[in-house]
Amino acid sequence: MNHLENFKKNLEETTQSRDELIEKFISVREKSIQICENLETEDFVIQPCAEVSPPKWHLAHTTWFFEELILVQFADHFSRFDEGFQVLFNSYYKSAGKHWIQGNRGDLSRPTVKSIFEYREYIDDQIISFLRTTEMSSEVNFLLTIGLHHEQQHQELLLMDIKYILGSNPMMPAYSHDDPPVSVETPRSWKEYKEGIYEVGHRSSEFAYDNEGPKHKVYLYPFSMRENTVSNGEYLDFMESGGYSNPQYWLSEGWDWVNRDMISNPLYWKKVDGAWFEFTLYGLRPLDLNAPVTHINYFEADAFAHWTNHRLPTEHELEIFLKDSNSSFDKEVNYLQPTRADLNVGQVWCWSKSHYSPYPGFRTFKGMLGEYNGKFMCNQFVLKGGCIATDEEHYRHTYRNFYQPHQRWMFSGIRIAKDL
Repeated sequence: MNHLENFKKNLEETTQSRDELIEKFISVREKSIQICENLETEDFVIQPCAEVSPPKWHLAHTTWFFEELILVQFADHFSRFDEGFQVLFNSYYKSAGKHWIQGNRGDLSRPTVKSIFEYREYIDDQIISFLRTTEMSSEVNFLLTIGLHHEQQHQELLLMDIKYILGSNPMMPAYSHDDPPVSVETPRSWKEYKEGIYEVGHRSSEFAYDNEGPKHKVYLYPFSMRENTVSNGEYLDFMESGGYSNPQYWLSEGWDWVNRDMISNPLYWKKVDGAWFEFTLYGLRPLDLNAPVTHINYFEADAFAHWTNHRLPTEHELEIFLKDSNSSFDKEVNYLQPTRADLNVGQVWCWSKSHYSPYPGFRTFKGMLGEYNGKFMCNQFVLKGGCIATDEEHYRHTYRNFYQPHQRWMFSGIRIAKDL
């Protein structure tokens, strides 16, 4: 039995009341709305670049997901809110029909933000009514579960995209006017691992995405992992030593990227009157030297590792490290800005040097969900560890986040390793 079948079997054996299912559904759906409470109507429709989606699109797409996977398939006499939404809010699922081009999501003033909120209310009411009146099968339970995890993914994307939208504005408006968290300096330490056979990947009755399994054995040579992520202060040292102007540290494609796009510092860093500042969800703030460096792409992470005469870890090394350190989210940490370079999870996604590819024996979800992860296993790298925008209930050490090497608008940082 593979890990997907194991999870579905567990759902059949788990007694979860309708009220508990409804409560979970409402909680996740409300959080998406709460994330958007600080926005003005105009903020909902902006798309400053192709990889950033307007907030109203996220709110609609996560709604379309429940509509398409559950209501259309299983609810008797269900009537769509708007037939046109099938195309506008399908992200990339070819088996679900045509979809709007990702880079053109900001071209549409209609449907309005008001109508998107009405759409959410309509589908929420339909789902809740469905849950209250329908005998739950393991299939529906599975689809509801993945729908909730899917929305939690988009809650992280919402914060990433909101930050990029506001950061692209020369006025650099703040998302939050609360006081930002304060970081502390932490000593650097390393943890050593012996050569041997290790198990990685997901295999339990709890939910996981198809790309996290199956669990399998890997052989690792002796290595050491630094327990602290790289700080802004360390990365500033790299910059001031000529890191962005010395090709010996960079991969060929990375060096091309640096020169083509005239890159000389991390995303959101700005120099004002000779001092470095960083745009955060709290607005433009003096650069916090102790905080983890954030919004770094793979090229930058790899170049920094070379500058230190170390390397990026593999995804297997990262997973072993995270499991071994018994890492968990610090619930006291403010989720709007990473401040703790000493925490192993829940601050910044850390780049691995591993290409995103299938595990031995990998099997995709069935049907439309088979497009969820597998078709992106090309030209991307794996990141691990979660970030300040990751929901704690959504995170697992086996979680395989993935991005293209030039991308850096996500909350990504650096952890370095070395051979022993």
